[in-house]
Amino acid sequence: MLRTTLACIAALILSTELASAADAVRGEQRFKAMCATCHAVDPAQKKMGPHVKGIVGRKAASLAGASYSPAMKASGWTWDAAKLDQYLADPKKALPGTSMLIGVSNAQDRADIIAYLATLK
Repeated sequence: MLRTTLACIAALILSTELASAADAVRGEQRFKAMCATCHAVDPAQKKMGPHVKGIVGRKAASLAGASYSPAMKASGWTWDAAKLDQYLADPKKALPGTSMLIGVSNAQDRADIIAYLATLK
């Protein structure tokens, strides 16, 4: 009985972890719905914010020709999953003085968007 109960608990934990795993396909959909108004994937397409191709691993405020707030220029950040998650959750809290106004409050949406961004090399 105890063995069966433990096996059920382990299966539940595993299924919960898999269900909350980041989904790049869903992330692309969420990006298009939540981010694409201001940010392009294609570097040749100019929008209000900088393009996001190659953002994971890139130094913040490093794209020539893009407009950045003084706060972003001074941040010294390099975009990794943790920094993107922190920033996307609440840009104004993560970096006071940033020009990005809209965050992504849902943690699963952020994880999915970040997974998508990681595919844009």
